[in-house]
Amino acid sequence: EQIVALAEDIIANRAKYSEACKGKKLATLFYELDRTRLSFTSAMMELGGSVIGFSDANSSSVSKGETVADTVRVIRCFADIIAMRHFKEGAAVASQYAGVPVINAGDGSHSHPTQTLTDLLTIKREKGRFDNMTIGFSGDLKFGRTVHSLIKALSRYSGIKVILIAPQELRLPDYMLAEMSENSKLE
Repeated sequence: EQIVALAEDIIANRAKYSEACKGKKLATLFYELDRTRLSFTSAMMELGGSVIGFSDANSSSVSKGETVADTVRVIRCFADIIAMRHFKEGAAVASQYAGVPVINAGDGSHSHPTQTLTDLLTIKREKGRFDNMTIGFSGDLKFGRTVHSLIKALSRYSGIKVILIAPQELRLPDYMLAEMSENSKLE
């Protein structure tokens, strides 16, 4: 909720934040081609910072066998913060080797916390609250990391009813259904 409140303040007072990251560098390490990298690049530029990194791991030392841990160890020498998207679930654990903050910009089909923050901001701006709502999800619920993250975030609020619509082969994974049933706040 604090992050959403900060985002609302940034939207309302853009000039106030226009140099918040002046002199800072964001490294975008995207092991999957994705437009999310452009969102991070744009945001950092809006905050007065600069961006380095790669959008295709095949054009980096990764193609020679460098591990994620080795990559972040090197990148920390050049950047103040890292935004990373990886095709493997749990790749964000690379943060333990980074020595600088690492933003999980999505990993495998597991999670996409930054998209969840954007979704929560939209919900707050459109509905004015996070509780007592019915929210439907349809389509690829099995591999949809954005769905998984948003359901987890919504589970913190009361009165949330979730409706899931997907073909059998793309239904929400069992571990997510178990998490939903364990949390009495979700219906």
